[in-house]
Amino acid sequence: MITIFTPTYNRAHLLERLYKSLCHQSNKDFEWVIVDDGSVDHTETVIESFQLENQISIQFYKQENSGKHIAINKGVSLAKGELFFIVDSDDYLSEHAIEEVCFYFNKIKKIPSIVGVAGRRMYADFSIVGTSNYEELISNSLDIRYSHKVTGDLVEVFKTELLKKYPFPESKGEKFCPEALVWNRIALNYDLLFFNKGIYITEYLEGGLTSSIVKIRMQSPKLSTLYYAELEHFDIPFFQKLKANINFWRFSFNVSKDWFSNWNCVSVFNSIIGLPTGFFMYLNDKRKL
Repeated sequence: MITIFTPTYNRAHLLERLYKSLCHQSNKDFEWVIVDDGSVDHTETVIESFQLENQISIQFYKQENSGKHIAINKGVSLAKGELFFIVDSDDYLSEHAIEEVCFYFNKIKKIPSIVGVAGRRMYADFSIVGTSNYEELISNSLDIRYSHKVTGDLVEVFKTELLKKYPFPESKGEKFCPEALVWNRIALNYDLLFFNKGIYITEYLEGGLTSSIVKIRMQSPKLSTLYYAELEHFDIPFFQKLKANINFWRFSFNVSKDWFSNWNCVSVFNSIIGLPTGFFMYLNDKRKL
């Protein structure tokens, strides 16, 4: 069984589209776990109406507004499925999404070093988001980007038991942690089977994380800088290391602490360029926001 997990915040008006896409799945061997991150709209009423229809298995949990990463940690603890598949509330699935995930997972489920599968996102016109040059590929979340040059958001589906071992870090008062922070940590030890088929329809809506990511990172600087500090230390191309260093310093100035202590977190050599560049980007962010 697969756990479809949806973190949601004030998206009551969009949930029916996702719900209908789940009801129309060609493979029904899944549960839908929803964690409401403190919505103030009628999300709970909408979910109750879905539950009354008794079309699919639905678990609903409401938490105080804490952020998507906290919701994911809760969802993993509630999940009963062997696989954990995150589907955002403003997106939906193609009719054969679960069937495709199961097909590819069955190819690798007995290989301990491969802990899940990853398909592709599509726009509403079914064109693939980003670029690729593979049909099937065993790789990890770092190499797929930096060695194989694949672009565009991917659809990672991990073994639930693995995600229990890799929870998202939490920092008091911060409501955002990049999902890539955990996916990169997993990539140091495990691979995924990547398949080049669209299974997930995505819309980058106004008010979503993608549309306001700079402001969100500024409001969660400790977890954002943790992500960039770790990324710089991975085996990735030098330009990407430098870019991570710049962004580390860019968001570090939003942390109310002595910034000199940050020298221990990143490369001093890269910081010769990264610190002044990041500082000017920080000033520009403040000017805009």
